[in-house]
Amino acid sequence: MLLVYTQKITPRLRYTFKHLITRILGIPVDFTTKIETFIAHNEVKMSYIKQPLGDEFFVRSHDLLFVQGIGEVEISIQQWDETPCFFPAGEKSTVPYDIFAASFYLLSRYEEYLPYVKDEHGRYTAAESLAFKNNFLSTPVVDIWCQKFLKIFLERFPNVVPEARNFSYQPVINIPVAYAYKKRGIIRTFGGFVTDIVRFRFSRFIERFAVLLSMKDDPYDNFEAFITLHKKYQTKAYYFFQLGDYSTYDHSISIYKNEFIRLIKNVSDYSKVGLLASYESFTNIEKLKVEKKRLNTTINKPVKRARQHYNKLNVPQFYRNLIDLEITEDYSMGYCDTNGFRAGTCSPFYFYDIGMEIQTPLKVYPFCMEYGGEFEAEIFTNEIMKMVAQVQEVKGTFIPIFHNVVLSERNVEWKEMYINLLKEYSNA
Repeated sequence: MLLVYTQKITPRLRYTFKHLITRILGIPVDFTTKIETFIAHNEVKMSYIKQPLGDEFFVRSHDLLFVQGIGEVEISIQQWDETPCFFPAGEKSTVPYDIFAASFYLLSRYEEYLPYVKDEHGRYTAAESLAFKNNFLSTPVVDIWCQKFLKIFLERFPNVVPEARNFSYQPVINIPVAYAYKKRGIIRTFGGFVTDIVRFRFSRFIERFAVLLSMKDDPYDNFEAFITLHKKYQTKAYYFFQLGDYSTYDHSISIYKNEFIRLIKNVSDYSKVGLLASYESFTNIEKLKVEKKRLNTTINKPVKRARQHYNKLNVPQFYRNLIDLEITEDYSMGYCDTNGFRAGTCSPFYFYDIGMEIQTPLKVYPFCMEYGGEFEAEIFTNEIMKMVAQVQEVKGTFIPIFHNVVLSERNVEWKEMYINLLKEYSNA
């Protein structure tokens, strides 16, 4: 048990130390504000204050964990060996940076509470972030800082044996549209034929006819094949189904169609299933509630996980909506147009609500890549392999986001990449 002496035990401090020291590094931690208790403690201990008491393991504290609310924070990026870091702690500090305050800044998404320029979908973009502006978005800096801290810590306390953790690979598959042609209704099917003709997509026109006449499989209907693959490589994929009403950005098949219901039930028997919250539910908790109820009814299980379609994540409101609906896992923490670690980490963490100054029960599973059609598969794969290597080194969780549309026979290179990732990083 590590005992931390500090002048004030705040919710921010408790949250950050528990996550970094206990959840990431596997060392139990407790706190005290009494000097006598700290001095009398003859086992593992450290101080987190402005000046050291003696020659103890000491980290000079930044003010961020001791204040409330949001304000401008002065940040100057420096290099800790080859890793970017901020909030330097000075020469007296055993560790050169206050990684606790810096980690809280990234994990809480502090910068997303500040004013920023939204894109056309109302989203916070990667270009607005501290990590993007300082070229460390593709690096899980929080986890690397923890490993650097641990190395220094174990030199002082060699008898400490941290609880081991392992690298894990956790693929996520979005299902915004289950089928390319099947079960889309008369009006949408007729409109599809007309669009094919107008845009001279004659091969697709023929393919549509063949599928509707049961002469050919629907190109998006690869669910059984991938369930078999996941079984072979002993990997639990996470499928997120979009069950919102039809709109400009939501083209899902009606939840009232029996084949769609059977599909979701079948997938849920072999994989983890969650809600792909619709574009329209971005700021509408009532729509979100309806969509959650639809999935609950379909799988006859409580819906515990969700992610936002188009990655329209607005902190903290969307997370507050999930908590109100008793959803306990979120998979929206990332960028849909840029690879990287939005919260600076490859480790799942509990969302801290700065507005309420509390750690919430919502666990955030950050992803670092989502397929984007504008990328070439080879270039995209090279970027992914670099990030996987970093996640492996810190024994984190690598979460990529794919779409069933991307994994169809129309996109052979992307399908091969998905299968290769399974072969390389699965539990088989």
